[in-house]
Amino acid sequence: QVQLVQSGGGSVQAGGSLRLSCAASGGTFSMFVMSWFRQAPGKEREFVATFSLSRPFTTYADSVKGRFTISRDNAKNTAYLQMNSLKPEDTAVYYCAGRRAPRRTTAQEEYDYWGQGTQVTVSS
Repeated sequence: QVQLVQSGGGSVQAGGSLRLSCAASGGTFSMFVMSWFRQAPGKEREFVATFSLSRPFTTYADSVKGRFTISRDNAKNTAYLQMNSLKPEDTAVYYCAGRRAPRRTTAQEEYDYWGQGTQVTVSS
């Protein structure tokens, strides 16, 4: 049984930084495509970033490009989302997600495993 456990997040002022972590257990983490999604109040969950298994390894939503960085440490079975220059519109619950199949995708319905979600609040 694969589990994804998230940590990090919290509250920060605009322009600040936060880092989210997503620790995996119960599976072969190095074979998973790992992504981050977010859901703002009253909105649908949306794609943020993905770290796939082939080049280009990383893909970002236009809204976070240049500010967020997704990374992974296969030795620690952990994925990260470094968020810099945060804006109030980045306020959302953030979810990590894992996919067994190697093809990268931004479609959330194609992910097999999900973290529990973590709140990120950015104040102006």
